[in-house]
Amino acid sequence: MKIISPAIAAGGLLALASAAHAGGFYLQEQGVRATGRAYSGEAADQGVESLWWNPASIAQSGGEVYAGVNGIFVDGSVSDRGSTLTFPGGLTVPVGGNPRIERPIENGVVPNLAGALPIGDRFAIGLSLAGPFNLTTAYPPDSWTRYDALKSRVFTADGQLTAAMKATSWLDLGVGVDLQYADAKLTNALPNLVPGAPDGVQSLQGHGWDWGWTAGAQAHFGALSLGASYRSSVGHDLRGSAQVQGLVGPLAGANFTAPARASFTTPWIATLGARYRLTDRLTLNGQVQRFGWSEFGAIEVSTPTGRQTIAEGYRDTTSGGVGLDYALTPAVTVRGGVQYDPTPTPDIGRGARVPDGARWLFAAGASAKLSRRVTVDAAVAYIDFQPSTIDHATTFYGGTPAATTSQVTGHVDAQGYLLSLGVRARL
Repeated sequence: MKIISPAIAAGGLLALASAAHAGGFYLQEQGVRATGRAYSGEAADQGVESLWWNPASIAQSGGEVYAGVNGIFVDGSVSDRGSTLTFPGGLTVPVGGNPRIERPIENGVVPNLAGALPIGDRFAIGLSLAGPFNLTTAYPPDSWTRYDALKSRVFTADGQLTAAMKATSWLDLGVGVDLQYADAKLTNALPNLVPGAPDGVQSLQGHGWDWGWTAGAQAHFGALSLGASYRSSVGHDLRGSAQVQGLVGPLAGANFTAPARASFTTPWIATLGARYRLTDRLTLNGQVQRFGWSEFGAIEVSTPTGRQTIAEGYRDTTSGGVGLDYALTPAVTVRGGVQYDPTPTPDIGRGARVPDGARWLFAAGASAKLSRRVTVDAAVAYIDFQPSTIDHATTFYGGTPAATTSQVTGHVDAQGYLLSLGVRARL
């Protein structure tokens, strides 16, 4: 006798999708010079390397191109702290499996490209490519996290077309339109109804194109430059497929493969930055960013058999950084900075897909002019993730006699390293 339908099984994919586009995997590594000063003055700086933070940055930069590459390396572990599985009838057993997983967050490479061309004395156009939301986490099939997460791959690519103008002798303005591509594939295990039986597996994958916008301004008062920008949220509608397989016995009727859609919204970002030239050699930088993670209010997942909605508990956050640039010689500049970035994920409800925590970032970098036109940038950074917890409950086959609940509880320790290299060339 079938006691569960494909519609109920599809509902279980909500936990899969909701954690995939939550928070904690916004990538700010969109400029090598920015990394070297801990992202502390980009909204107020000029040049194509600052386009992600402020479209007004190219109003007076002239013709320029930039290419950079950023290596991200995360060394972390997640450890079980009493995760359980509760079967129909109230039988609760330890979830079992490998109790400690090393390096679940996979290393990655983030490239950046940007270019700008002046149009007359007051106008400029620019084009930039970025990867603002990207993450891959992977757990083995026997991991204690398996009912919450196995494989999570989220990839975005953002192309921005920018127009900027020198409005007055001291004010620059800019606007941009972003075309953003998103692709995701997410898997996790499903419990069968007999303790110790092999697990089933469910997966959700999809992709799609959507768009947003950005606007900004810069004000220059001698030694002081101020910048402000706003980047809109982007509503994503991914189209792909959902699959459930490996369920047996009374659950066998829930195995299916069908087209699926998932809709969610990424956060808006408001940025304020300042740069102050204290001496001919020393410039001080500061920046504050507000992230509207509350835009990620719900996930909508639909298949031909039904539509489900789940609310999220993510909160808006504010990050801040300070740094400096110091010209050792006319050709060589060194820089450094520190940034604090809180996590938008809630302590109760944080899942294993994005085992995030608040973090401190400590950075150093340098720029060297190889010629009148070409400059090379390099940067390194250390990320100190504050210890955090995983505390996430999922009910599978809800509303049926087969309802089974996993309570995933664990501890997260992590640290990260950034290595960045880029080149800028004036046209």
